[in-house]
Formats: sequence, C-alpha cells, structure tokens
Amino acid sequence: MGLTLLLDLDNTLLGNEMDTFLPAYLQGLGRCLSTYAEPGKMVQALLYATHKMIENNHPRQTLKEIFDAHFYPSLRLSYEAPQATLTDFYAQEYKNLRPLTQLRPEAIALCQYALQQGYRVAVATNPLFPETAIYQRLAWAGLPPETTPFAHITTFENAHFAKPNPAYYAEILAHLGWPEDPVLMVGDDWERDILPAQNLGLTGFWIHENGTALPEDAARKTPTGPLSALIPWLTQTGPSGIPTAYQSTTAIQATLRSTPAALATQLAALPPQAWHVKPTPEHWTLTEIVCHMRDVEKTVNLPRFTQILQEDNPFLAGVDTDAWVEDNRYSDQNGPAAFQDFITYRLETLALLDALTAKDWQRPARHAIFGPTNFQEIGHFVAEHDRLHIRQIHPFVASQITPLPGE
Repeated sequence: MGLTLLLDLDNTLLGNEMDTFLPAYLQGLGRCLSTYAEPGKMVQALLYATHKMIENNHPRQTLKEIFDAHFYPSLRLSYEAPQATLTDFYAQEYKNLRPLTQLRPEAIALCQYALQQGYRVAVATNPLFPETAIYQRLAWAGLPPETTPFAHITTFENAHFAKPNPAYYAEILAHLGWPEDPVLMVGDDWERDILPAQNLGLTGFWIHENGTALPEDAARKTPTGPLSALIPWLTQTGPSGIPTAYQSTTAIQATLRSTPAALATQLAALPPQAWHVKPTPEHWTLTEIVCHMRDVEKTVNLPRFTQILQEDNPFLAGVDTDAWVEDNRYSDQNGPAAFQDFITYRLETLALLDALTAKDWQRPARHAIFGPTNFQEIGHFVAEHDRLHIRQIHPFVASQITPLPGE
C-alpha cells in the first residue's frame, strides 16, 4: 500500500520561528521598496494583502492574483513598477535571512526514508510567499527542489487557498490526482496544519516536544511527538494504520471548492491541441471530460440539491450521463469555454452548500439506484465524482506539462 505525506515547511522541515523571521523579512522588504513606498505603509499594505489571501474562498483566483489586486493598489503602484527591484531582493537579499533558520537533519532523513519507501511526498507550506522564497527555504532545509523529487510544493502562484482552509489541503490532493492510498499531514501548528487536515478527513501527525498536551479539540489517538519520532511511528503503523475518509460535510465542500481551482492551474499549462487528444481509443478527451462535468453540474447536481431542499423525501431518478458524450457531440465543443461554464455552475452549487444548516444536510431522499439516502450522501457522491475525473485527468495532464525539478 502506498502513502502520501504532506509536510509543513517552517518549524517542521526547517527550524524557523516566524516571530523572528517575519520582522526581519518585512524590514528587508521595506528597505528594498523604500523608493516606492514608506516602509511602514509597505508593511501595512503587505499585511492587508496577506489577510485577503488567507480569507479567500473563491476558486477562480490564485493567491498571487489576490495579493497583487490588493497590495499594489494600496500603495498606488502599478504591478510592473517594482518587479525588477523585487526580483533583486529575492535573488540577493533574501538569502541573508538564512542564519535565522536551522537545518534539521531529522527532516532530511524523513524525506529520504519516505522516498525510499516509494511514498509520495509533497510540501504543504502555507502558500503566502512566492515560489522563489519557498524554494530557497527548502534549500536551507537541505531539501532543494531541484534535486528532491517532491510531488508538489504549494506557493502563492499555484494555490487558491491558504491554511487553515480545508480546501487548501483538498487542492493539494487534486494536484496529486486524488491519491486513493492513505494521506498523512505532518506539521507543528495545530490550528493551521493538523485540525483543518483532520476536518478534511486526513490523519495528522502533530510535531511538538515530548510532554506537550494535546488541545481540547484533538481527535482521539492523534499521533504526536518530535520530528525524530515520525520514522519509527511510520514503520510501526504502516500505511494501513493511517485512516483517510472524505464523507464529512467539510470534506464535501472542500473537495467541490478545490476541483475548479486545481483544474484551472493544470489546464492553463496545456497546449491547445492537448484538449482533443485521446490517451487511448477508449478514453475521453479533456474536452469531453470537462463538457461532461459542466453538464452534470448544471443538469444533475444543482437540480438534485435543490429538489432535496424543496421537497419532502423526493425521488431522484437515475441519469445516464455517459451517453451525453456522443449525444451532445462534446468532441466538437470548446473545452476551455466549457470549463469556464463548469466553474460558473460549481459556484452556484457552492453558494447553495454554504447556506445549509446541519439539519439541511440530513434531509432525506430516495435514489433510483442507491435507495434511501440524504443530502449529505448525495453530496459525497458528487465529491467522489469530482475525484474520479481528477484521477482520470491527472496522468494525462502530467504527461503534457513540465514536471517539478527533481521529478
């Protein structure tokens, strides 16, 4: 059995107390941009834009797009004006922060062990920094992305959500093709790393010094300990002892929110001709898959959810949506346009789900195939449908785009 490891960066893979690091980082950035803005105002604008990234729940904008939309206008700057200066800062000055961090040999040993076991390893750092800042900190940790085969690294260029949003973790898993094997989140921050991952349905390993008490809201049997304890724990527990489940209402909403976000990043990197390639004669093209997802969202998911909310124990007819591929001539349609329409319909679904009460999630229905059911189970079926098509798309997209360095 395989295993997917999601590893936090700061104070997990790399010793880095943010209470020390961030003031020095902001001071250096303030000096760098002093010709464009007074340092105090720059810091205020940066914190404001960072807050906007953290609170984002919209799958159409990356965190970088959100940051850019709030940081530069706050300083009355064009985006282009300071870019050369910022590039120089990250290339020359940022490395001066390295002495504030500490390499952790046990982190290197953990990654080596996991990769030797054939486990999938992703860096799940809060994506509030640009790629270069995160990649440099990984190098300081002795884990340069150029030579370490991480499956994914979150940055503000490729992420749409930040910690502690459970959709942040769902988006990572979508980028990994929604692994069917167990997933373990490892981090030092209970509120940002462990709790939201558990809310999605993952197991979390909380990094802390021996003797630290678990928070009151800790799930039963949450594994804990120093980073050096993780390899022995993994060896003893094995992947089969790491439960992963996505049936909760939080997991359903996070999954449905992450699908358009992750696909937007992946599909944007494809050449136009890739939309019409059949991996095998039996497979659908990307255009056909996206058209199918669009029409299922519009014609099946939204009407069913609405029907369950408006009627008492309604009957939900079965629908052969696979036949639509030929009936609606999906191969002749515009794939990118269909994807944008899918996002529009998905946003309607998310707005409906966001307004639900706990009682609404338990409203009953009768399904033509599954029999007695309720709103939550139908939502789980919709989320599983998303995961199925992400798994269908992922290997094809991965073969069409440039992999991470080291892959």
